[in-house]
Amino acid sequence: MKIYTKTGDTGTTALFGGTRVPKHHIRIESYGTVDELNSHIGLIRDQNIASDYKTVLVEVQDRLFTVGAILATPPEQETLKNGEKRLQNLGIIPSDIEFLEQEIDKMDRSLPPMTNFVLPGGHTTVSYCHIARCVCRRAERLAVHLNDIEPVNELVIAYLNRLSDYLFVLARMLSKDLEAQEVLWIPRK
Repeated sequence: MKIYTKTGDTGTTALFGGTRVPKHHIRIESYGTVDELNSHIGLIRDQNIASDYKTVLVEVQDRLFTVGAILATPPEQETLKNGEKRLQNLGIIPSDIEFLEQEIDKMDRSLPPMTNFVLPGGHTTVSYCHIARCVCRRAERLAVHLNDIEPVNELVIAYLNRLSDYLFVLARMLSKDLEAQEVLWIPRK
């Protein structure tokens, strides 16, 4: 199989099921941003961090491929002609969100309470987490926008929301682990 197909040379691309849409379509923006997020998470995973974090991040990357597949499938293509669901073995389930919440709670127990917003930075690895968090928020906004046009599984939106929370807490945890200073944002008076 060749990597290039030349079918996108005119500015369109195919969704799952074969429907062609412009490359700037909100559905393409949605799953393209999830793909971008997945790459940023790979960058975090490639850093010198504890293996427990890497294990969680691999799980997150796997779930993001699922999110991308869901977002790449328009509602009219979810069911095949024989009545089977196109993505019947794929899906985001409540336990995926609960997993992130458990990981957040586990890290949060060993962190000082938040008294102010934290400025991104302090260490390259921490900054990568903040970049991934921002891309995750953008992916969530795009999925919500898509949901205003065509239905999106509500668990996909909830997963992206919780993942951005996880990435924020991971950034704080890595600041602690790497002995990086957290710079608090104190508004001018």
